[in-house]
Amino acid sequence: MSAAESRRIRRIAHLDMDAFFASVELLRQPQLRGLPLVIGGGRRAPGWLGDDALEALPPEQIPLEAFRRLGQYTGRGVVTTATYEARQYGVGSAMGMMKAAKLCPQAYLLPADFERYRAYSARFKAEILRHATVMEDRGIDEVYIDFTDAPDGQLQGGLVLAQRIQQAIAEATGLSCSLGVAPNKLLAKLASEWHKPGGIFILMPEEVTQRIWPLACRKVNGIGPKASARLAALGIETLGQLAQVPEQQLIEQFGNSYGAWLHRVAWGRDDRPVVVESEPVSMSRETTFERDLHAVADRSALSQVFTNLCTRVAADLQRKGYAGRTVGIKVRFPDFRIATRAITLDHHTQDAAEIRRVAGQCLKRVDLSRRIRLLGVKVDNLLPLEQAQAADEAARNRQASDPQQLALPFTDNP
Repeated sequence: MSAAESRRIRRIAHLDMDAFFASVELLRQPQLRGLPLVIGGGRRAPGWLGDDALEALPPEQIPLEAFRRLGQYTGRGVVTTATYEARQYGVGSAMGMMKAAKLCPQAYLLPADFERYRAYSARFKAEILRHATVMEDRGIDEVYIDFTDAPDGQLQGGLVLAQRIQQAIAEATGLSCSLGVAPNKLLAKLASEWHKPGGIFILMPEEVTQRIWPLACRKVNGIGPKASARLAALGIETLGQLAQVPEQQLIEQFGNSYGAWLHRVAWGRDDRPVVVESEPVSMSRETTFERDLHAVADRSALSQVFTNLCTRVAADLQRKGYAGRTVGIKVRFPDFRIATRAITLDHHTQDAAEIRRVAGQCLKRVDLSRRIRLLGVKVDNLLPLEQAQAADEAARNRQASDPQQLALPFTDNP
């Protein structure tokens, strides 16, 4: 083994595009640059400005007063993304649009254009693969990259390759990205947030505990509000405090799997490989209520939550470029018993209204005489959107060529 090989250490990068959807829109409409901007509330389609003459103008020539403001929005949509100028007011992804409108009514509002975002996503990922071939696709705007054996991936802890990739993406797309390079995926994802936007952070093995122990536990993806609250009740606020708790004590408090995982996280340990090919099999959203709700007494609140869950699942599908055939629901009761129902369609969908309709049919098949502790919505049998559209077209063609084939609108799944 050569001296260079003996010094080779594991280097994993997490690359995250900066405010991706909004940044793509600003390439098209630079007059909105530097202003609070929110993407969401529907898809871009002819008539989105409400004025044919304005839509006929080159996008960069549309006057600011022609764009809608967030404060004018009414509906139940969710924020897809927001520029950093809007985020400083507390606006964030997956937030209800009406709530965002109260926080930043002056923000400009644009509908989402997922076809355009997917095209830019393909372009920036192609640039990455020119420099490093081991890449895990984590959605439309983020990836993990294994620098360990990539050309120059070890130089300055990965800084040289990170700068090269960042520059290549900027030249090919006009967009900025942030990278964290660290010993593993857990640390790389944390590090990619530390110099946003447009930054690079290199975390070396000997710096791990010094850097992560001051962080709040909630900064780790996987430690949510409920786990954070339980940790806080034990006097544990930071990763450093978490690291001092014996693993067995965490297992006793949180169970075998999650307790052991918390212990590893506190010490910055993560052995997950960078997976080159990974397709999601489902996407879901769920919420646990602060108090148990009843289908009759709390009908309005439940309906609003249910619609929001369906809208968020649809937004996830659209953002990541997938469509699914099976729509399902999950209900957990106060005794922790769970009821699930699902319906499989004869076509793929990523449409919020259709998901809401079918999920509502699923919900009607559950005994809701008891109060509800948790409600969830899920879409299964996913395909990338283009493959889903091709499969649906092929199915329609088969049906047209064989009139005896009966196309059932859906199939119930218990």
